[in-house]
Amino acid sequence: MKEVQEIMKYSGNKLPAQFGAFGGFNQSVLADGKISHKVKELIALALSLASTCEWCITYHTIEAKKSGASDEEILEAGFVAVLMGGSPALMHMNIVKDALEENK
Repeated sequence: MKEVQEIMKYSGNKLPAQFGAFGGFNQSVLADGKISHKVKELIALALSLASTCEWCITYHTIEAKKSGASDEEILEAGFVAVLMGGSPALMHMNIVKDALEENK
């Protein structure tokens, strides 16, 4: 998670307009709407696993937890990614496990 925070701070300092636009887009997409923020974080987690983005997996695992998702919901969303992404997604479930264990 530290690496995610570092690149966000660095980007915000170097390219404030672009990072601000990205941040605003991010917030608007993940905000409660017809789909709750919690469900959107679970979707983002599944997509992160399917694309094997290690930093995204950690970030969205933690954000899903913060939004009220249980460990079981997070793991279930992860296995939807495994269904679609196969063994690489399954191997990246270790990152989900680590993030859950570190952020109890």
